[in-house]
Amino acid sequence: MNTFFLPSRFVGVSSHIARDLQKPLRTSRCAVRNISHTTTKRVQYASPWEAARAEARQKNRTTMYYGLSAGITLLALSYASVPLYKMICQQTGWSGQPVKAHDGAGDPAVRLKPVEDHRRLRITFNSSVSDTLPWKFTPQQREVRVLPGETALAFYTATNKSEADIIGVATYSVTPAQVAPYFSKIQCFCFEEQRLNAGETVDMPVFFFIDPEFAKDPNMRGIDTITLNYTFFKARYDKNGILTTIPMGMAVA
Repeated sequence: MNTFFLPSRFVGVSSHIARDLQKPLRTSRCAVRNISHTTTKRVQYASPWEAARAEARQKNRTTMYYGLSAGITLLALSYASVPLYKMICQQTGWSGQPVKAHDGAGDPAVRLKPVEDHRRLRITFNSSVSDTLPWKFTPQQREVRVLPGETALAFYTATNKSEADIIGVATYSVTPAQVAPYFSKIQCFCFEEQRLNAGETVDMPVFFFIDPEFAKDPNMRGIDTITLNYTFFKARYDKNGILTTIPMGMAVA
């Protein structure tokens, strides 16, 4: 058998020829894929009506995802409603929640300077209870009159009318809502466990003042009456040992 050997320069030339022969093959494959992709698109959206329907389905799917996310968020917030409500409202005054502005600003006595030349404000008191809570809950006074910067003490009375010991938790708000940033409490029974034995009656104090800055706010000029409202809910400890309320409707005490 005769064996032939090609010089090395011919080997390099043959490699170039092989690559050149493969280029049309790769190009044809890409062309086939592009034609297939274009054909698929044309089949999927054969008419403007079908394209519009596809776009609408995509928008509906996106809206559904947003709705599910919002629902899950609201469900999570409901489990932390009382502590979260307390934290947000006391920092911002949102929803008529009095602000504990003096708690982290040193001695509140520095702010307790009655504005003698200001008219006295009429503070009225309201109360309500959840219909799942068999308590009688009422303010002991209808109203008090105070100057901005002057402290005031008021009392509520709660009676457990059932034959079982019950835990209650109170929330509170101020109206008009824009007054809330100026309503500061020094002592209060809100957002804390209040356990009443069967048939027990207790007095609950509220020690508060209207911040002197109230008198400097031009938006407060037309406000003469402020209402403090407390609402009691039946409460229980969840499986994690956290006290939560059971809001199931309201009944005025």
